[in-house]
Amino acid sequence: MKTYLTFQDLWDTIEEGFSTPKDTASLTAAQKKELKENKQKNSKALFILQQVVTDTIFLRIMGATTAKEAWTTLQEEFKGSEKVRAIKLQIVRRNFELLYMKESETVKDYYSKIKEIVNQMRAYGENILDKKIVEKILISVPRKYDPIVTTIEQTKDLSTLSVTKLMGSLEAYECNNPPSRRPTTTPHRIEYAYK
Repeated sequence: MKTYLTFQDLWDTIEEGFSTPKDTASLTAAQKKELKENKQKNSKALFILQQVVTDTIFLRIMGATTAKEAWTTLQEEFKGSEKVRAIKLQIVRRNFELLYMKESETVKDYYSKIKEIVNQMRAYGENILDKKIVEKILISVPRKYDPIVTTIEQTKDLSTLSVTKLMGSLEAYECNNPPSRRPTTTPHRIEYAYK
């Protein structure tokens, strides 16, 4: 939604808000023109917000007179209070820390789980870097990936390695080493996580 409103040059109306001055008679012609443009931007942004929500949610924002007011209501409805967001973030962080790849899982499926959790963390305000995601993946894949993990750790700079490149390497290894050719050992190395 933010991307669309930014594209429409309306995001500043939501962030900064809009109010009509009490005494519009003393405004200059330029100020009156700016006021008219701001009213139009506010109305357009409010209209967009009202159009994209369900009827149930619309009832919660229909009384809003500014786009900022409607947006604030939507944020409170969906994100909750600051305390609730902090608690939800803690839960998602814990899920991230405890997640490990199962023996039967493919790299692609495991990455989908990680990506979903990372997106939730970012939605709650966490700024999680690729470096942390790369480290998490490397320590939470099963031991059958040890040869490629060791190679990556010894030949790549983990602080600059992108998640996309890491996943490409792991998927290539998975394709070149079908389950029948992989050594079987303990299921995961989660005990080394974040040491």
